Amino acid sequence: MGKEKVAIIGSGNWGSAIAKIAGNNVKNHNDIFDESKVPIWVFEEDYEGRKLTEIINTDHENKKYLPDVKLPENVVAIPDIVEAVKGATALVFVMPHQFLSKTLEQLEGKVEKGAKAITLIKGVGVEGENIHVFADVIQEKLGISTSALSGANIANEVAIDRFSETTIGYRTEEDGKLWQKLFQTPNFRVQLIDDVAGVSLCGALKNIVAVAAGFIDGLEYGNNSKAAIMRLGLLEMKHFCIEFFDNVKEESFLQESAGVADVITSCLGGRNRKCAEAFVKEKKPFDQLEKDMLKGQKLQGIHTAKDIHIFLKSRNRIDAYPLFDKVYQISWEGLPVEKLTEGL
Repeated sequence: MGKEKVAIIGSGNWGSAIAKIAGNNVKNHNDIFDESKVPIWVFEEDYEGRKLTEIINTDHENKKYLPDVKLPENVVAIPDIVEAVKGATALVFVMPHQFLSKTLEQLEGKVEKGAKAITLIKGVGVEGENIHVFADVIQEKLGISTSALSGANIANEVAIDRFSETTIGYRTEEDGKLWQKLFQTPNFRVQLIDDVAGVSLCGALKNIVAVAAGFIDGLEYGNNSKAAIMRLGLLEMKHFCIEFFDNVKEESFLQESAGVADVITSCLGGRNRKCAEAFVKEKKPFDQLEKDMLKGQKLQGIHTAKDIHIFLKSRNRIDAYPLFDKVYQISWEGLPVEKLTEGL
């Protein structure tokens, strides 16, 4: 059996940080992985008068999305997605969830037979009363085993090798151990659990809680209120996962980085909290704040709140998840932010 060939699909802040780790680890584990090249698919754009792919391949740095962090020279930016995955047997999906559907259409029938994938994408796919985690969407569309990675992982901190943890929900233990070798470093600890849905859902739903925490910060309600929002949010996450998905594991919420740790870090830092605080203080709409504050990155929490609202409405279960509903109402329906804590 040949060596695993890795391809990274997505090159934003988190994608670039994870590419740095993968580029180094394929060399550290060159008995398992092809160390010669780790292609990273880059949506081509100009930055400071140069093509972003040229910047990455010449300066070995994603100056737009992850400035001042050097990428290994074996990380090679490719603007054609089909070319980027050609021959790859280990696909890493890491992009805003809004772009996944189009990406999968482009990749259908173009992926190496017997390949496997892992998704680092935050969000859920909702069609009326049906809801899917993206690991399932990728697996069904491409016909390849797909695991999920999520945790308390602010990309800039991971990129500069600050100590942190993450969780991989695997399809098979063999898959889990392979992905662990690709991502684990002395300062980026990777835990494994047989819970793809739980890990995926925690990564999506915590962004709604982070928006609520940002509203609290914008209102200057203080730490007691923020702690209450975090506790209530984690409970709604757990109840939602257990109500609507089979075989979600209890330990994913309190024992894994994907659960409570990710809620904490997202409510203390991260783009969703930051933009929600600015929404309250600056009185600007979220699309404007996204443009002004995120430098091309996408805000996810408000969109996940909308997806969850559509799903819960179709199931007549909105009242069972009051915090999720308040975030939706404030973000999309003009409910005054001061109403956030009423009825929680």
